[in-house]
Amino acid sequence: MITALLTGFAACPCMRVALRYGATAFAVLLFLLSLRRSGGRAGRLAERLETMEKANDVQRRMLEAAARRPRDHHELAERMRDGSF
Repeated sequence: MITALLTGFAACPCMRVALRYGATAFAVLLFLLSLRRSGGRAGRLAERLETMEKANDVQRRMLEAAARRPRDHHELAERMRDGSF
């Protein structure tokens, strides 16, 4: 019964045109949905990259500050006397 129905659709020229346009519209719809999905994924990846860059910047500044710290209490006292602390 389903085969006969589909054969009837394919036999009529106007139905073939309608099926062709329907298939084209369906393909475009699927393409747009996949494009939206990949755009969302790219947005999440960009947000994750931005977060990682901020964390790396904070860590780099912390390491730079640790490299500039006084090595012992004598150097700390000397810096405080000079006013460069």
